[in-house]
Amino acid sequence: MTDGGSGRQREGRPEGQPIRVLVVEDDPVAADAHVMYVGRVPGFVAVGKAHTGAEARRALERTPVDLLLLDLHLPDVHGLQLARSLRAAGHHADVIAVTSARDLAVVREGVSLGVVQYVLKPFTFATLRDRLVRYAEFHAAVGEASGQDEVDRALATLRAPGPAALPKGLSAPTLRRVTDALRDAAEGLTAAGLAETIGISRITARRYLEHLVDTGRAARRPLYGQVGRPELVYRWGPGR
Repeated sequence: MTDGGSGRQREGRPEGQPIRVLVVEDDPVAADAHVMYVGRVPGFVAVGKAHTGAEARRALERTPVDLLLLDLHLPDVHGLQLARSLRAAGHHADVIAVTSARDLAVVREGVSLGVVQYVLKPFTFATLRDRLVRYAEFHAAVGEASGQDEVDRALATLRAPGPAALPKGLSAPTLRRVTDALRDAAEGLTAAGLAETIGISRITARRYLEHLVDTGRAARRPLYGQVGRPELVYRWGPGR
């Protein structure tokens, strides 16, 4: 099939088949979470994951891929350098960039390399689902546009109206601090431990931790061996 108006051929994907996604992310826990997220969106299938640019290149040689969910900060290469080399080698998969960087110069450079969306870390499943659904609508556009309005409508499907809302009372900056603290804690954190680590109340810490569990980015388990009710320990990683 071809992308509407571009004439770019997408080879190897039969009509009606799911959009094949390769997750490229250096953090193994985050990679597992992203694979899980992709699998929860109808019309998409995660065909593999890679933790380095070299692994991504090998995966693309083995498996047809329509879309890369690409972390820009890989241990062996910057994500945009990887995208540039893949284009030069004839790989035409689109890219949704996953990054904590907020440099708009990087965003501009990415546009020329097939980056169709940016998702800023940390993000919720709802945020990624919105981007994937919009990409699927754009990806499905075929044939010749009847005029400028139709071209504009096709491109508008890629533009998200705004960031996915957090639950009332939660803020993105604090969520980033909570996420960083939890990722750095190999043995996990209790709500009290998180509260002490980043300087918030225990009740607030529990709300953020429960939000991470609800969105599949953290798991919790009871800590036994103490008098009274067991305390919950939270660890970074997909919820089970």
